[in-house]
This record gives sequence, structure tokens and C-alpha cells, in this order.
Amino acid sequence: MKFKTYKKAFLAILLLALASCKTGKESVRIEDSSMPEAFVNGRDSLNAAAIDWRNYFNDSHLVALIDTALKNNQELNIVMQEIAINNSEVLARKGRIFPSVGIGAGAGLDKVGKYTRNGAVEDQLEVAPNRAFPEPLNDYDFGAYADWEVDVWKKLRNSKRAAVARYLGSIEGKNFMVTNLIAEIANSYYELMALDNLIAIVEQNIEIQSNALRVVKQQKNAARVSQLAVNRFEAQLLNTKNLQYSIQQDRVQTENRIHFLTGRFPQPIERNWTLFNDLTIDSIAEGIPSQLLSNRPDIRQAELELMAAKLDVKAARAEFYPSLRISAGLGYQAFNPNFLLRPQSLIYSLSGELMAPLINRSAIRAEFNSATAQQIQAVYHYEQTILNAYVDVLNQLAKLDNYSKGYDTKEKEVQILKESIGVANSLFLSARADYAEVLLTQREALEAKIELIEIKKEQLNAKVGIYRALGGGWK
Repeated sequence: MKFKTYKKAFLAILLLALASCKTGKESVRIEDSSMPEAFVNGRDSLNAAAIDWRNYFNDSHLVALIDTALKNNQELNIVMQEIAINNSEVLARKGRIFPSVGIGAGAGLDKVGKYTRNGAVEDQLEVAPNRAFPEPLNDYDFGAYADWEVDVWKKLRNSKRAAVARYLGSIEGKNFMVTNLIAEIANSYYELMALDNLIAIVEQNIEIQSNALRVVKQQKNAARVSQLAVNRFEAQLLNTKNLQYSIQQDRVQTENRIHFLTGRFPQPIERNWTLFNDLTIDSIAEGIPSQLLSNRPDIRQAELELMAAKLDVKAARAEFYPSLRISAGLGYQAFNPNFLLRPQSLIYSLSGELMAPLINRSAIRAEFNSATAQQIQAVYHYEQTILNAYVDVLNQLAKLDNYSKGYDTKEKEVQILKESIGVANSLFLSARADYAEVLLTQREALEAKIELIEIKKEQLNAKVGIYRALGGGWK
């Protein structure tokens, strides 16, 4: 598929996504009676994003590194605990919907003053014929109690569903992080292979330049060239050796970055760097627009956050309405344990309260306005995520296309310059070219080889970027 066709396909994504939501102060139209079907049935398996990353990155050494990172990466483990926290919040809000029921038992001692109202009453009464109230008066009780806020306006249910949406959103956030983690390890792995190849190229050029320097010194001894030529060749050799040390430092840092991502201490990283230039880029089917929307974890997370924000607005609006609370109790109470389980000691209570806010409506209105603003903010974030996904995919497709073309042309340039080195050396030995031409040819050949490796690395990075942009790598 040509790049223009990709562009049209992903433009349709943008239009589809923006048509599904409204900006401004209007509510976002998202059905919240149940979770979206995409979140229940999982992801579509017809496009590149659904390919298992073990097949997409067909390199056993890279797959082993990614597997290690998915087990040991500290940041990923932190996110997993955040998911557990969100799950606990769902259970907490779910528990508020149902009545609160408990049991209890107690014992107490009460002594009232004789010259008080209660003392005077007890002095005139008897608990049994010719038996006065005990003094002090013991009190024993046990029973069950219940308290229930009737969710008439669905305030508690909407609050619970908002927590569920955020819990699912945190899972999508974890999936997005896994995608980025896999992409970062793959990019670092390819960079490490590129650095290995660069060091090999530099070492080859050091050998070539050392031989050239030896020849120039022999010609200087034969009075065919001056000391200037010897100095120029030697300076170029030292510059190339310095480049070798710089690349070696980059390789050490790249290895340590991989160790950090995989959550392990430094150890040898297995890779077959000699196959770097032979790595191929398979054709990639990006899928239809709706598949991109359902496969990008960040888009799915933004949609769930948008749903949660709308439910928060509904829950905040319900605070303006009267709340109905029912309380009940059943148990036994007596001043003597021997009387505690008798029918005469049975006690029960049932009450209902209907309360509506009056004085604190301004505080409730502030919470409602805050929830509304957060909903509008979620709309903008959703739009931003869609736009970012659209631009991200286009950039990666263009990058893959351009670097693939660039690699072919640079490869031809490298071949020509490799042949030119031999030609320049032959001409120099036959006194038909000066040393400056030899130095220039060697430098151009070295730069071209380095650029070829860099282009190959960018080409592989584009492969990784497309997989990340299409929402793959979360399994």
C-alpha cells in the first residue's frame, strides 16, 4: 500500500473519532449502561497491531530481553500496584450501594443521683414485687444493626461505574506502558547492534589507515612526499581511533540502558550483530480505522477516562436531590444476664430519613462545576490522544518509506566509495594522485559506511515505531 493510501486511511480515523464527541460545555455522548463491547471482547486480530510481538520481532535474543523486562521492570511493577489500588476502589464504591450490616454486644454500668429526675423515678418503681431497681444498674445488650442509603438517584451506582471505568483505564495504561517498554528495548537492542557494526567498520578503517600511514612513511623516507603528508595521514588515524573510543562509550551506555529496562545487573547481552544489515522489514498492514481506535491502549484509556468523567458529573448532580436513609436494629437488652434472652428483653428499631441539602448547596454546586470542567477536560484529552495517534502513525509510515529508499541509495554510495579507496591508493602509489585525494576518499568512505548503519538503525526504529503506533505489543 502506498503512503498516500495510508494517509487517507488514517485521516478517516481522525474524522471518525472527532465525530464521536462534542466539545464545549455539552456532555459527551457515550453510552454508559455497560462497558463498550471492545473492552469485553478484546482486540481485533486482523491487523498488524494484533500480531504477537514474539513473531513481529523475530529475534530470539531480543525476545528473551523483552520477556525479562516484562517480569522485572520496576516501573511496570509499580503500575501493577496502581491497578490493584484502583481495583480496591471499585470494591469500596460497590460496597456503599448495599446496606451496612453489623453485629455487636456491650455491657455497661449506670448510677444516677437520687435527687435527679431519673433517680426519683427509679426510687418509685420496682423491677419485681418488693424488689427495687438494682443500684448501680447494669446494662447488657447484643444484636444486629443495619444502615442503608437508598440509591434513588443512582448516585452510588454511577460512582461505582466511574471507578470501574478508571480501573479498566488503568489496565489500558499498563498496556500502553508495556507497548512503549517493548519498543524502547527493541530500539536499544537495534542501536546496540548498530554500534557493534560501527566499531567493526572503524576497526577496518583503522587497519586501512595504518597501512596507508606505513606506505606514506616509506615514501617520505624515499623523498617522494613531505612530512606534511605523513602528519595528515597520522592525524586522520588518530581521529578514527578517537571515534572508536566514542562509539565504545555509546555501546556501554546502551547496554546499561537495556540492563535498567530489564531490571537486572550488568551482564553480557547476546546478539548476532553480523546480521544487522540483513534484517528485513516485512510489509505491514495497518488495518481499518476502527481497528486502530480499538487497538491503541492510550485511546482506549482516554475513552474510559471520558466515560468516568461523565459518570462523575451524574453522581455530582445527584447530590442536589434528597437522600433517603433507612436504619434498623434488632437485639436483646436487659440489666441482668439471666433476663437477656427472654422475649420481654427483645428490642428493635426502624427509622427512615429523607434529607435534602439547603445551606451547603453552594459547596455541592462547586463540586458539580468541578466535575463538569473535568469532563470537558477529558474531551479535550481524548481529542488530543486521537490527533497524536494519527500524527504518530503518519510519521512512522513516512519514516519507514523514506529510510527504506535512503538505505538503497546509500548502499550504492558505499560500494562506489569502497572501490574508490583502492583506485585512490593505486593512483597515489603511481604518483598520479596526491595524498589529499587518498585522505578525502578514505574519510568519505568511512562517513558513508557510518551513515549506512545509521539509516539501517532508523529503518528498524521505524518498524518498531509503527508497531507501537498501531497499539501492539501489550500481550
